[in-house]
Amino acid sequence: MREDARKLAGILRDRRKVKVVTHIDADGICAGAIASLALDRAGIQNEVEFVKQLDPDSVAKVQDNGALLWFTDLGSGSLDMLGDQDCVIADHHTPSGSISVPTVNPHLHGLSGALELSGAGATYLVARGLDPANADLAALAIVGAVGDLQDAQHCRLIGLNREVLDDGRKAGVLDWRIDLRYFGRETRPVHKMLQYASDPIIPGITGSEESALAFLASLGIQLKEGEKWRSWARLDDGERRLVASRLLEHLLSYGVGHRTARRILGEVYTLTGETGGTPLRDAKEFSTLLNSCGRHEKARLGLEVCRGDRGDSYRRAMTLLQDHRRSLVEGIQLVNELGIHRAEHLQWFDAGDGIQDTLVGVVAGMLLGSGEAGADPDLPMIAFARAEDGSGIKVSARAARSLVEKGLDLSAVLRSATAAVGGSGGGHNVAAGGLIPEGSQARFLEEAKRIIRSQLSPH
Repeated sequence: MREDARKLAGILRDRRKVKVVTHIDADGICAGAIASLALDRAGIQNEVEFVKQLDPDSVAKVQDNGALLWFTDLGSGSLDMLGDQDCVIADHHTPSGSISVPTVNPHLHGLSGALELSGAGATYLVARGLDPANADLAALAIVGAVGDLQDAQHCRLIGLNREVLDDGRKAGVLDWRIDLRYFGRETRPVHKMLQYASDPIIPGITGSEESALAFLASLGIQLKEGEKWRSWARLDDGERRLVASRLLEHLLSYGVGHRTARRILGEVYTLTGETGGTPLRDAKEFSTLLNSCGRHEKARLGLEVCRGDRGDSYRRAMTLLQDHRRSLVEGIQLVNELGIHRAEHLQWFDAGDGIQDTLVGVVAGMLLGSGEAGADPDLPMIAFARAEDGSGIKVSARAARSLVEKGLDLSAVLRSATAAVGGSGGGHNVAAGGLIPEGSQARFLEEAKRIIRSQLSPH
Protein backbone atom coordinates (compact mmCIF):
# COMPACT_ATOMS: atom_id res chain seq x y z
CA MET A 1 0.00 0.00 0.00
CA ARG A 2 2.73 2.47 0.96
CA GLU A 3 4.72 1.65 -2.19
CA ASP A 4 1.61 2.10 -4.36
CA ALA A 5 0.97 5.44 -2.65
CA ARG A 6 4.55 6.62 -3.27
CA LYS A 7 4.31 5.68 -6.96
CA LEU A 8 1.00 7.47 -7.37
CA ALA A 9 2.41 10.53 -5.54
CA GLY A 10 5.32 10.53 -7.98
CA ILE A 11 2.91 10.63 -10.93
CA LEU A 12 1.04 13.56 -9.39
CA ARG A 13 4.27 15.43 -8.62
CA ASP A 14 5.17 15.47 -12.33
CA ARG A 15 1.88 17.03 -13.45
CA ARG A 16 1.01 20.69 -13.72
CA LYS A 17 -2.77 20.28 -13.51
CA VAL A 18 -4.94 17.69 -11.73
CA LYS A 19 -8.71 17.33 -11.59
CA VAL A 20 -9.89 15.49 -8.49
CA VAL A 21 -13.11 13.55 -9.07
CA THR A 22 -14.73 12.33 -5.89
CA HIS A 23 -17.92 11.03 -4.29
CA ILE A 24 -20.56 13.13 -2.49
CA ASP A 25 -20.62 11.32 0.86
CA ALA A 26 -18.51 12.14 3.93
CA ASP A 27 -15.70 9.80 2.89
CA GLY A 28 -15.64 11.24 -0.62
CA ILE A 29 -15.73 14.85 0.58
CA CYS A 30 -12.86 14.18 3.00
CA ALA A 31 -10.92 12.42 0.23
CA GLY A 32 -11.46 15.38 -2.11
CA ALA A 33 -10.33 17.83 0.57
CA ILE A 34 -7.21 15.81 1.40
CA ALA A 35 -6.32 15.63 -2.29
CA SER A 36 -6.89 19.33 -2.97
CA LEU A 37 -4.99 20.47 0.15
CA ALA A 38 -2.04 18.19 -0.65
CA LEU A 39 -1.94 19.39 -4.26
CA ASP A 40 -2.17 23.03 -3.15
CA ARG A 41 0.78 22.52 -0.82
CA ALA A 42 2.75 20.90 -3.65
CA GLY A 43 2.04 23.86 -5.92
CA ILE A 44 0.01 21.77 -8.37
CA GLN A 45 -2.96 23.45 -10.05
CA ASN A 46 -6.13 21.55 -9.21
CA GLU A 47 -9.90 21.54 -8.98
CA VAL A 48 -12.42 19.20 -7.37
CA GLU A 49 -15.53 17.82 -9.05
CA PHE A 50 -18.21 15.77 -7.29
CA VAL A 51 -20.22 12.93 -8.83
CA LYS A 52 -22.93 10.71 -7.32
CA GLN A 53 -21.57 7.71 -9.20
CA LEU A 54 -19.46 6.95 -12.22
CA ASP A 55 -21.32 6.04 -15.38
CA PRO A 56 -20.46 6.67 -19.06
CA ASP A 57 -22.07 10.14 -18.97
CA SER A 58 -20.28 11.29 -15.82
CA VAL A 59 -16.95 9.91 -17.05
CA ALA A 60 -17.38 11.90 -20.26
CA LYS A 61 -18.28 15.07 -18.33
CA VAL A 62 -15.24 15.04 -16.03
CA GLN A 63 -12.69 14.78 -18.84
CA ASP A 64 -10.36 17.77 -18.95
CA ASN A 65 -7.78 18.15 -21.69
CA GLY A 66 -4.33 18.49 -20.20
CA ALA A 67 -5.39 17.52 -16.67
CA LEU A 68 -4.69 14.23 -14.93
CA LEU A 69 -7.89 12.83 -13.44
CA TRP A 70 -7.47 11.72 -9.82
CA PHE A 71 -10.44 9.58 -8.77
CA THR A 72 -10.86 9.44 -5.00
CA ASP A 73 -13.35 7.22 -3.15
CA LEU A 74 -14.53 5.88 -6.50
CA GLY A 75 -13.19 4.50 -9.76
CA SER A 76 -12.34 0.92 -8.78
CA GLY A 77 -15.86 -0.26 -9.52
CA SER A 78 -15.91 1.44 -12.93
CA LEU A 79 -12.63 0.30 -14.46
CA ASP A 80 -14.31 -0.82 -17.68
CA MET A 81 -15.60 2.74 -18.24
CA LEU A 82 -12.26 4.46 -17.79
CA GLY A 83 -10.65 2.89 -20.87
CA ASP A 84 -7.51 4.80 -21.78
CA GLN A 85 -8.25 7.79 -19.53
CA ASP A 86 -5.24 9.70 -18.20
CA CYS A 87 -6.04 8.97 -14.56
CA VAL A 88 -5.03 7.57 -11.18
CA ILE A 89 -7.23 6.11 -8.43
CA ALA A 90 -7.21 6.23 -4.61
CA ASP A 91 -10.19 4.16 -3.53
CA HIS A 92 -11.40 1.39 -1.23
CA HIS A 93 -14.29 -0.17 -3.17
CA THR A 94 -14.07 -3.65 -4.66
CA PRO A 95 -12.39 -3.50 -8.10
CA SER A 96 -14.67 -4.53 -10.96
CA GLY A 97 -11.94 -6.00 -13.12
CA SER A 98 -8.23 -6.01 -13.87
CA ILE A 99 -6.38 -2.89 -12.75
CA SER A 100 -5.06 -0.97 -15.74
CA VAL A 101 -4.31 2.42 -14.12
CA PRO A 102 -2.11 3.40 -11.13
CA THR A 103 -4.25 2.59 -8.09
CA VAL A 104 -4.09 2.67 -4.30
CA ASN A 105 -6.72 0.28 -2.95
CA PRO A 106 -6.65 -2.02 0.11
CA HIS A 107 -8.38 -4.81 -1.82
CA LEU A 108 -5.28 -5.18 -4.01
CA HIS A 109 -3.33 -6.31 -0.95
CA GLY A 110 -5.81 -8.60 0.76
CA LEU A 111 -7.15 -5.89 3.07
CA SER A 112 -10.77 -4.93 3.67
CA GLY A 113 -11.99 -1.73 2.08
CA ALA A 114 -15.02 -1.85 4.37
CA LEU A 115 -13.04 -2.04 7.62
CA GLU A 116 -9.32 -1.37 7.28
CA LEU A 117 -9.05 1.75 5.09
CA SER A 118 -11.52 4.19 3.57
CA GLY A 119 -11.36 6.22 0.38
CA ALA A 120 -10.15 9.20 2.40
CA GLY A 121 -7.57 6.93 4.01
CA ALA A 122 -6.26 5.74 0.64
CA THR A 123 -6.08 9.37 -0.51
CA TYR A 124 -4.27 10.31 2.71
CA LEU A 125 -1.57 7.71 2.01
CA VAL A 126 -0.96 9.40 -1.33
CA ALA A 127 -0.89 12.85 0.31
CA ARG A 128 1.66 11.57 2.83
CA GLY A 129 3.65 10.19 -0.10
CA LEU A 130 3.70 13.67 -1.60
CA ASP A 131 5.01 15.18 1.64
CA PRO A 132 5.30 13.69 5.15
CA ALA A 133 4.21 17.09 6.49
CA ASN A 134 0.71 16.22 5.24
CA ALA A 135 0.31 14.03 8.35
CA ASP A 136 -2.03 16.70 9.74
CA LEU A 137 -4.54 15.59 7.07
CA ALA A 138 -4.92 12.32 9.00
CA ALA A 139 -7.79 13.95 10.91
CA LEU A 140 -9.85 14.21 7.71
CA ALA A 141 -8.99 10.62 6.82
CA ILE A 142 -10.41 9.46 10.15
CA VAL A 143 -13.58 11.54 9.67
CA GLY A 144 -13.98 9.78 6.32
CA ALA A 145 -13.45 6.34 7.84
CA VAL A 146 -15.96 6.99 10.63
CA GLY A 147 -18.41 8.43 8.11
CA ASP A 148 -18.10 5.13 6.23
CA LEU A 149 -18.87 3.27 9.51
CA GLN A 150 -15.51 1.51 9.50
CA ASP A 151 -15.50 1.55 13.31
CA ALA A 152 -18.96 -0.02 13.61
CA GLN A 153 -18.15 -3.73 13.56
CA HIS A 154 -15.40 -3.75 16.19
CA CYS A 155 -16.42 -0.52 17.97
CA ARG A 156 -12.99 0.81 16.97
CA LEU A 157 -10.99 1.41 13.83
CA ILE A 158 -8.70 -1.42 12.72
CA GLY A 159 -6.15 -2.21 10.02
CA LEU A 160 -4.31 0.62 8.28
CA ASN A 161 -6.69 3.06 9.96
CA ARG A 162 -4.56 2.54 13.12
CA GLU A 163 -1.52 3.87 11.26
CA VAL A 164 -3.52 6.92 10.17
CA LEU A 165 -4.64 7.44 13.78
CA ASP A 166 -1.05 7.31 15.02
CA ASP A 167 -0.02 9.86 12.39
CA GLY A 168 -2.82 12.17 13.53
CA ARG A 169 -1.91 11.89 17.19
CA LYS A 170 1.77 12.59 16.46
CA ALA A 171 0.73 15.60 14.36
CA GLY A 172 -1.37 16.89 17.27
CA VAL A 173 -4.68 16.87 15.38
CA LEU A 174 -6.30 13.68 16.71
CA ASP A 175 -6.92 11.82 19.93
CA TRP A 176 -9.13 8.94 21.00
CA ARG A 177 -10.37 7.11 24.08
CA ILE A 178 -12.90 4.52 25.23
CA ASP A 179 -16.27 6.15 25.84
CA LEU A 180 -19.98 5.87 25.11
CA ARG A 181 -20.31 5.52 21.32
CA TYR A 182 -23.73 7.09 20.85
CA PHE A 183 -24.09 9.97 18.43
CA GLY A 184 -24.15 13.55 19.71
CA ARG A 185 -21.45 13.55 22.39
CA GLU A 186 -20.51 17.17 21.65
CA THR A 187 -23.73 18.84 20.59
CA ARG A 188 -26.77 16.98 21.94
CA PRO A 189 -28.11 17.35 25.48
CA VAL A 190 -27.35 14.09 27.30
CA HIS A 191 -31.01 13.06 27.49
CA LYS A 192 -31.42 13.67 23.74
CA MET A 193 -28.37 11.51 23.03
CA LEU A 194 -30.02 8.65 24.93
CA GLN A 195 -33.47 9.31 23.43
CA TYR A 196 -32.08 8.79 19.92
CA ALA A 197 -29.63 6.02 20.85
CA SER A 198 -29.20 3.11 18.45
CA ASP A 199 -26.68 0.30 17.92
CA PRO A 200 -27.79 -0.88 20.35
CA ILE A 201 -31.16 0.68 21.12
CA ILE A 202 -31.87 1.08 24.83
CA PRO A 203 -35.16 -0.68 25.71
CA GLY A 204 -37.49 1.62 27.58
CA ILE A 205 -35.35 4.69 26.86
CA THR A 206 -34.70 4.94 23.11
CA GLY A 207 -37.55 6.89 21.54
CA SER A 208 -38.77 8.45 24.80
CA GLU A 209 -37.50 11.83 25.98
CA GLU A 210 -39.41 11.45 29.26
CA SER A 211 -37.79 8.06 30.00
CA ALA A 212 -34.32 9.38 29.16
CA LEU A 213 -34.79 12.32 31.52
CA ALA A 214 -36.10 10.04 34.28
CA PHE A 215 -33.16 7.63 33.89
CA LEU A 216 -30.59 10.40 34.23
CA ALA A 217 -32.46 12.02 37.13
CA SER A 218 -32.44 8.69 38.99
CA LEU A 219 -28.63 8.78 38.84
CA GLY A 220 -28.46 12.32 40.18
CA ILE A 221 -26.93 13.69 36.96
CA GLN A 222 -27.16 17.49 36.78
CA LEU A 223 -28.68 18.07 33.36
CA LYS A 224 -28.19 21.83 33.06
CA GLU A 225 -25.53 24.45 33.66
CA GLY A 226 -27.61 27.51 34.30
CA GLU A 227 -30.12 27.59 31.46
CA LYS A 228 -28.03 25.50 29.11
CA TRP A 229 -28.42 21.73 28.70
CA ARG A 230 -25.23 19.75 29.30
CA SER A 231 -23.86 17.55 26.54
CA TRP A 232 -22.06 14.27 27.17
CA ALA A 233 -18.74 16.03 26.61
CA ARG A 234 -19.60 18.44 29.45
CA LEU A 235 -19.98 15.67 32.03
CA ASP A 236 -16.97 14.82 34.18
CA ASP A 237 -15.31 11.40 34.06
CA GLY A 238 -17.13 10.14 37.15
CA GLU A 239 -20.53 11.07 35.74
CA ARG A 240 -19.75 9.41 32.42
CA ARG A 241 -18.62 6.20 34.13
CA LEU A 242 -21.77 6.15 36.27
CA VAL A 243 -24.11 6.57 33.30
CA ALA A 244 -22.24 3.98 31.22
CA SER A 245 -22.25 1.34 33.97
CA ARG A 246 -25.94 1.87 34.71
CA LEU A 247 -26.77 1.67 31.00
CA LEU A 248 -24.98 -1.69 30.81
CA GLU A 249 -26.95 -2.95 33.82
CA HIS A 250 -30.17 -1.63 32.24
CA LEU A 251 -29.54 -3.41 28.94
CA LEU A 252 -28.70 -6.69 30.63
CA SER A 253 -31.81 -6.45 32.81
CA TYR A 254 -33.89 -6.29 29.63
CA GLY A 255 -32.31 -9.49 28.33
CA VAL A 256 -29.92 -7.85 25.90
CA GLY A 257 -26.93 -10.16 25.41
CA HIS A 258 -23.53 -9.24 26.83
CA ARG A 259 -21.96 -8.92 23.38
CA THR A 260 -24.65 -6.49 22.20
CA ALA A 261 -24.75 -4.54 25.46
CA ARG A 262 -21.01 -3.97 25.37
CA ARG A 263 -21.38 -2.18 22.02
CA ILE A 264 -22.38 0.98 23.89
CA LEU A 265 -18.66 1.38 24.65
CA GLY A 266 -15.84 1.78 22.18
CA GLU A 267 -13.34 4.21 20.74
CA VAL A 268 -14.42 7.76 20.02
CA TYR A 269 -12.27 10.10 17.94
CA THR A 270 -11.68 13.76 18.77
CA LEU A 271 -10.29 16.42 16.44
CA THR A 272 -8.23 18.26 19.02
CA GLY A 273 -7.86 21.46 17.02
CA GLU A 274 -11.62 22.05 16.74
CA THR A 275 -13.80 23.98 19.17
CA GLY A 276 -15.58 21.94 21.85
CA GLY A 277 -19.37 21.84 21.63
CA THR A 278 -19.35 21.93 17.82
CA PRO A 279 -19.94 18.97 15.47
CA LEU A 280 -16.40 19.43 14.12
CA ARG A 281 -14.87 18.27 17.41
CA ASP A 282 -16.19 14.69 17.14
CA ALA A 283 -15.40 12.57 14.08
CA LYS A 284 -18.86 11.00 13.97
CA GLU A 285 -20.64 14.35 14.16
CA PHE A 286 -18.24 15.94 11.66
CA SER A 287 -18.98 13.13 9.18
CA THR A 288 -22.72 13.64 9.61
CA LEU A 289 -22.32 17.34 8.86
CA LEU A 290 -20.48 16.43 5.65
CA ASN A 291 -23.09 13.84 4.69
CA SER A 292 -25.80 16.45 5.11
CA CYS A 293 -23.96 18.64 2.60
CA GLY A 294 -23.42 15.86 0.08
CA ARG A 295 -26.87 14.35 0.34
CA HIS A 296 -28.43 17.76 -0.31
CA GLU A 297 -26.25 18.41 -3.36
CA LYS A 298 -24.00 20.90 -1.55
CA ALA A 299 -20.88 18.77 -1.31
CA ARG A 300 -18.72 21.77 -2.11
CA LEU A 301 -19.82 23.41 1.14
CA GLY A 302 -18.50 20.38 3.00
CA LEU A 303 -15.28 20.57 1.00
CA GLU A 304 -14.72 24.17 2.08
CA VAL A 305 -15.37 23.27 5.73
CA CYS A 306 -12.79 20.47 5.45
CA ARG A 307 -10.38 22.94 3.91
CA GLY A 308 -10.74 25.20 6.95
CA ASP A 309 -13.61 27.61 6.25
CA ARG A 310 -15.24 28.34 9.61
CA GLY A 311 -17.17 31.32 8.31
CA ASP A 312 -19.92 31.39 5.67
CA SER A 313 -19.47 27.80 4.45
CA TYR A 314 -19.60 26.44 8.00
CA ARG A 315 -22.74 28.43 8.85
CA ARG A 316 -24.49 27.26 5.69
CA ALA A 317 -23.41 23.67 6.36
CA MET A 318 -24.92 23.87 9.87
CA THR A 319 -28.23 24.98 8.33
CA LEU A 320 -28.07 22.02 5.95
CA LEU A 321 -27.45 19.73 8.92
CA GLN A 322 -30.76 20.79 10.44
CA ASP A 323 -32.52 20.26 7.09
CA HIS A 324 -30.82 16.86 6.80
CA ARG A 325 -32.11 15.70 10.18
CA ARG A 326 -35.61 16.87 9.33
CA SER A 327 -35.51 15.05 5.98
CA LEU A 328 -34.43 11.81 7.64
CA VAL A 329 -37.26 11.99 10.18
CA GLU A 330 -39.73 12.62 7.35
CA GLY A 331 -38.24 9.70 5.39
CA ILE A 332 -38.69 7.31 8.31
CA GLN A 333 -42.26 8.52 8.76
CA LEU A 334 -42.96 7.85 5.08
CA VAL A 335 -41.66 4.27 5.29
CA ASN A 336 -43.79 3.73 8.39
CA GLU A 337 -46.79 4.71 6.23
CA LEU A 338 -45.72 2.71 3.16
CA GLY A 339 -44.64 -0.36 5.08
CA ILE A 340 -41.69 -2.66 4.48
CA HIS A 341 -42.27 -5.67 2.24
CA ARG A 342 -40.70 -9.00 3.12
CA ALA A 343 -39.58 -11.58 0.60
CA GLU A 344 -37.39 -14.63 0.73
CA HIS A 345 -33.95 -13.60 2.02
CA LEU A 346 -34.59 -9.83 1.89
CA GLN A 347 -36.92 -6.94 2.74
CA TRP A 348 -37.59 -3.83 0.69
CA PHE A 349 -39.49 -0.57 0.30
CA ASP A 350 -40.04 1.76 -2.65
CA ALA A 351 -40.08 5.44 -1.67
CA GLY A 352 -40.77 6.70 -5.20
CA ASP A 353 -40.42 10.48 -5.13
CA GLY A 354 -40.99 10.62 -1.37
CA ILE A 355 -37.33 10.38 -0.29
CA GLN A 356 -34.36 11.96 -2.07
CA ASP A 357 -32.28 9.41 -3.92
CA THR A 358 -29.23 10.60 -1.97
CA LEU A 359 -30.97 9.94 1.37
CA VAL A 360 -32.83 6.68 0.82
CA GLY A 361 -29.82 4.54 1.79
CA VAL A 362 -29.35 6.47 5.02
CA VAL A 363 -33.02 5.95 5.87
CA ALA A 364 -32.68 2.23 5.14
CA GLY A 365 -29.72 1.98 7.49
CA MET A 366 -31.50 3.89 10.25
CA LEU A 367 -34.53 1.61 9.97
CA LEU A 368 -32.35 -1.48 10.31
CA GLY A 369 -30.65 0.00 13.35
CA SER A 370 -33.83 1.09 15.12
CA GLY A 371 -36.28 -1.63 14.07
CA GLU A 372 -38.85 1.02 13.14
CA ALA A 373 -41.51 0.25 10.52
CA GLY A 374 -41.07 -3.42 11.34
CA ALA A 375 -37.55 -3.59 9.86
CA ASP A 376 -35.96 -6.99 10.49
CA PRO A 377 -32.22 -6.80 11.33
CA ASP A 378 -31.84 -10.43 10.21
CA LEU A 379 -32.64 -9.56 6.58
CA PRO A 380 -30.85 -7.28 4.09
CA MET A 381 -32.76 -4.09 3.32
CA ILE A 382 -33.27 -2.95 -0.28
CA ALA A 383 -34.54 0.61 -0.80
CA PHE A 384 -35.71 2.22 -4.04
CA ALA A 385 -36.16 5.90 -4.89
CA ARG A 386 -36.62 7.70 -8.17
CA ALA A 387 -33.40 9.43 -9.25
CA GLU A 388 -33.91 13.18 -9.16
CA ASP A 389 -32.16 13.68 -12.51
CA GLY A 390 -34.61 11.30 -14.21
CA SER A 391 -31.91 8.74 -15.02
CA GLY A 392 -33.79 5.82 -13.45
CA ILE A 393 -34.30 4.22 -10.04
CA LYS A 394 -31.69 4.53 -7.29
CA VAL A 395 -31.15 1.29 -5.39
CA SER A 396 -29.58 1.27 -1.93
CA ALA A 397 -28.82 -1.86 0.08
CA ARG A 398 -27.90 -2.17 3.75
CA ALA A 399 -27.37 -5.15 6.05
CA ALA A 400 -26.32 -6.03 9.58
CA ARG A 401 -22.69 -7.08 9.90
CA SER A 402 -23.82 -10.40 11.37
CA LEU A 403 -25.09 -11.30 7.88
CA VAL A 404 -21.78 -10.30 6.31
CA GLU A 405 -20.07 -12.67 8.73
CA LYS A 406 -22.30 -15.43 7.33
CA GLY A 407 -21.24 -14.73 3.75
CA LEU A 408 -23.41 -11.83 2.53
CA ASP A 409 -21.68 -9.43 0.13
CA LEU A 410 -23.97 -6.60 -0.97
CA SER A 411 -21.32 -5.27 -3.34
CA ALA A 412 -21.52 -8.47 -5.37
CA VAL A 413 -25.32 -8.54 -5.09
CA LEU A 414 -25.71 -5.00 -6.42
CA ARG A 415 -23.12 -5.40 -9.15
CA SER A 416 -24.74 -8.53 -10.57
CA ALA A 417 -28.41 -7.73 -9.97
CA THR A 418 -28.18 -4.23 -11.46
CA ALA A 419 -26.29 -5.55 -14.50
CA ALA A 420 -29.00 -8.18 -15.03
CA VAL A 421 -31.59 -5.43 -15.59
CA GLY A 422 -29.39 -3.08 -17.60
CA GLY A 423 -28.10 -0.95 -14.72
CA SER A 424 -24.89 -0.58 -12.73
CA GLY A 425 -23.92 -0.82 -9.07
CA GLY A 426 -21.41 -1.84 -6.43
CA GLY A 427 -20.00 -0.74 -3.09
CA HIS A 428 -19.14 -2.69 0.06
CA ASN A 429 -20.22 -5.98 1.55
CA VAL A 430 -22.33 -4.24 4.21
CA ALA A 431 -23.64 -1.32 2.13
CA ALA A 432 -23.97 -0.85 -1.62
CA GLY A 433 -25.90 1.10 -4.22
CA GLY A 434 -26.70 1.36 -7.88
CA LEU A 435 -28.98 2.64 -10.62
CA ILE A 436 -31.51 0.59 -12.60
CA PRO A 437 -34.04 1.43 -15.34
CA GLU A 438 -37.51 2.56 -14.30
CA GLY A 439 -39.90 -0.37 -13.96
CA SER A 440 -37.21 -3.00 -13.41
CA GLN A 441 -37.55 -3.19 -9.62
CA ALA A 442 -39.36 -6.55 -9.59
CA ARG A 443 -36.80 -8.20 -11.88
CA PHE A 444 -33.98 -6.69 -9.82
CA LEU A 445 -35.47 -8.09 -6.59
CA GLU A 446 -35.75 -11.58 -8.07
CA GLU A 447 -32.11 -11.52 -9.15
CA ALA A 448 -31.01 -10.08 -5.78
CA LYS A 449 -32.90 -12.82 -3.93
CA ARG A 450 -31.22 -15.48 -6.03
CA ILE A 451 -27.72 -14.13 -5.32
CA ILE A 452 -28.35 -13.60 -1.59
CA ARG A 453 -29.72 -17.14 -1.33
CA SER A 454 -26.56 -18.52 -2.94
CA GLN A 455 -24.33 -16.46 -0.64
CA LEU A 456 -26.09 -17.40 2.60
CA SER A 457 -26.90 -21.01 1.62
CA PRO A 458 -23.88 -22.03 -0.48
CA HIS A 459 -24.62 -25.74 -0.11
